Amino acid sequence: MSVLPRTLPSSSVVALVAALAVSLAACAGTPPVTETPAPSRGGATPAPESPRPAESPWPVKTREHLDLWLHGFAMISDDTARVPLFRPGYRDAMVQRRRQANVATALDANRETLRDRLRTNPDLVNGQFVPLYFASWDEMRQAAGLFLQVNGDPRQANNQQAAQMIAFFAASFPTAADREWLRLFLVALDDERTAFYRAYWQGEQQARLGVFTTVDTLWQRRALPRLRGFLNNTQQPGGDLMLSLPLGGEGRTVSDRRTENVVAVTYPETPAAAAEAVYVFAHEVVGALATQAVADNVTPAEAREGATGRLQSAAAVQAGYVLLRRAAPDLAAGYASYYLRVAGARSTTGADPAAALQSAFPLPTAVRDAITRQIESVLAGI
Repeated sequence: MSVLPRTLPSSSVVALVAALAVSLAACAGTPPVTETPAPSRGGATPAPESPRPAESPWPVKTREHLDLWLHGFAMISDDTARVPLFRPGYRDAMVQRRRQANVATALDANRETLRDRLRTNPDLVNGQFVPLYFASWDEMRQAAGLFLQVNGDPRQANNQQAAQMIAFFAASFPTAADREWLRLFLVALDDERTAFYRAYWQGEQQARLGVFTTVDTLWQRRALPRLRGFLNNTQQPGGDLMLSLPLGGEGRTVSDRRTENVVAVTYPETPAAAAEAVYVFAHEVVGALATQAVADNVTPAEAREGATGRLQSAAAVQAGYVLLRRAAPDLAAGYASYYLRVAGARSTTGADPAAALQSAFPLPTAVRDAITRQIESVLAGI
């Protein structure tokens, strides 16, 4: 989403997760559980989740638990944003896949209850960022279980790390009704994972190995070297680029402002579409800059009327285009075409991409000019 992500106070993501494993083991009196890959359909060994060399500051990865979590949200959400929160047509495609597999799970049984609460409290959408802080389903499930066990009260934790983790979950699920929603969502996803999603996910990883390789090559050899100056100058020198099956033009980002940034982007369906992952990455890493440009150029009266929220999505789309036009111009036109397509906007062959984006994602001139100035300043190291 094109908003500043929620970050954990005074602790890096990696340090907190490492401390959490120790905390949970101490709370339970048993060693922390690790996730063991299950065999894929047909008995073949599943593809590794992140077949990447460790030396890259921005390796390309995949994570089953991230996709499962977002899949759950996609199946219960009303996705009406101009840039959809998930891949267009994702829910319908998954309904068809599950029907073909003759699968019904607790996610189906509890869909309306989960959906109703999401409508009642739209802020629950922020819970979509939770899995970006964890390395596996078991790790996240244990942390959420501890949070629910103490009814969201950090004072009931037996150490500082556990208290901090409970407070982290409480930021997204602050009330008793929200915690009950989380409990039901976890039960639904446990069943969905066992009955359908894990086999589906592993099959997709095998099927998209060629896509993964093409994305990785494009990213490491072509896009990342051109974006490195912007990333370094915006304190995003390293992190993980996560390919996620449910996502489309809206990525999900958490920023640690050191080296543990995580940017989840769309997983292209074919090698020919590999650049889509780069487009969404560009859209995500300009999010903070775009948000600031809007805030600086909206009057208090306009802000009270909701102009800030309305403009932020358009600002992120246009800022991503400006970044690529300056840093990787050969990718800019493709970026514009992609965002026009995911938004269902008309794209005219030969039309000026900047004009087409302004028509589909209109911004006041002052905001557009501020975005351009800020990106040029960042690229210049000012």
